[in-house]
Amino acid sequence: MFESLDAVLLARMQFAFTMSFHIVFPAFTIGLASYLAVVQTLWLATGREVYHNLFKYWVRVFAVAFGMGVVSGIVMSYQFGTNWSVFSDRAGPVIGPLMAYEVMSAFFLEAGFLGVMLFGMDRVGRGLHAFATYAVALGTLLSAFWILAVNSWMQTPQGHVVADNGQFLPADWWAVIFNPSLPYRLVHMVLAAYLTTALVVGAAGAWHLLRARATAESRVMFSMAMWMLLLVAPVQIVAGDRHGLNTLDHQPTKIMAMEGHFESHPEGAPLYLFGLPNMETGTLDHAVGLPGLGSLILMHDSGAAMSGLDSVPRDQWPPVPVVFWSFRVMVGLGLLMLAVGLWSGLARLKGRLYDWRWLHRAALLAGPAGFVAVLAGWVTTEAGRQPYTIYGLLRTADSVSPIAAPAVGVSLIAFVLVYAAVFAAGVVYMLRMMARPPMPDEHGPVRGAPQRAAGIVPGGAAAATAGRELR
Repeated sequence: MFESLDAVLLARMQFAFTMSFHIVFPAFTIGLASYLAVVQTLWLATGREVYHNLFKYWVRVFAVAFGMGVVSGIVMSYQFGTNWSVFSDRAGPVIGPLMAYEVMSAFFLEAGFLGVMLFGMDRVGRGLHAFATYAVALGTLLSAFWILAVNSWMQTPQGHVVADNGQFLPADWWAVIFNPSLPYRLVHMVLAAYLTTALVVGAAGAWHLLRARATAESRVMFSMAMWMLLLVAPVQIVAGDRHGLNTLDHQPTKIMAMEGHFESHPEGAPLYLFGLPNMETGTLDHAVGLPGLGSLILMHDSGAAMSGLDSVPRDQWPPVPVVFWSFRVMVGLGLLMLAVGLWSGLARLKGRLYDWRWLHRAALLAGPAGFVAVLAGWVTTEAGRQPYTIYGLLRTADSVSPIAAPAVGVSLIAFVLVYAAVFAAGVVYMLRMMARPPMPDEHGPVRGAPQRAAGIVPGGAAAATAGRELR
């Protein structure tokens, strides 16, 4: 069945499939852990039970998402030994310690305090419980730092030497970790995680508002999410622009593929909005572009010369159609987030944030947009690095294990079947949890909770108070 297929292609498909499932969960939990830390801080600072109820509501979702992220991440790690043993052997001295640091610092921090955060609300003091929540949030950020340090070194390698046996050996750990692309990738990914979480929280709030569940909790979660979109989406666009300029300096071929520049433009490159990349002819067919705008964005000069893929050997071209379109999906969804954020800002100014049903419908439909944007950004980054696993130094074709295509193909089918069953059930379970409205604590305030009179306001008064608080 798989004899005619390439083992390298199947190994790439398997890693891409498992990675696509994995990356959406950390992207969600990074943002959700910080959100939980914020709502718990607001509860402790104000004493309002609405924040305590939101914490209890979202911490359950976090627990499921965190568990699925851990399981999918473990499966991925095995592939380094089964399908990519040559890469692991040659790059292991560099990436192995970095991934161990992630486990010893980030994962241990998360695992050590996760139980207290999930189950300690009624069992420990509020100070210790808050500390556990902050520790878990910090752990998710540290995890992102170390994993992105690994990936960024593969994108912009430095601080190493190559031994006689072909292994990459660390010569300067500072240079390895803080390689040229790490700061830009880290900021871009963390902001993407925050926006992804904001879209999910906003969609849940919009769902309950559309179903006439305008409780204090649904209003507050929707308002907080819209604030995040309004404030962070513009920052993400700026961060993405800086990331693109850094990529132009260190991975110009990737930028050529993203922009669809098959040909060099000595007198200014256009910004191609759409087109059909043709790898065989080396042209962008049916292109729709704006003259000079590509050079203006990338070089800050509309007449600046821009090199194209015609200046690069064909065996070093990435898959241009994949990179070209995944980049546009990511950018398009980023602009959609900005539009929803600006729309919510207008509604807030007019005092109609909880009344404009079309805004609520838009927020509900935009709920999955963050996950799709993260996946599109990951595809742009990884496919744009091809044909290398370590950019410019180790080709993907030379990184794969000496394994037959049928063995990889059978395991790929097994992954697809198991993931489809397990993770689909997990996602459905989380959606069902979010479909239920957050309710006030039936058992009264938590032991040790702040007991300010302003924190317990019945019915519509609570909604009005929370609404005024976040306007």
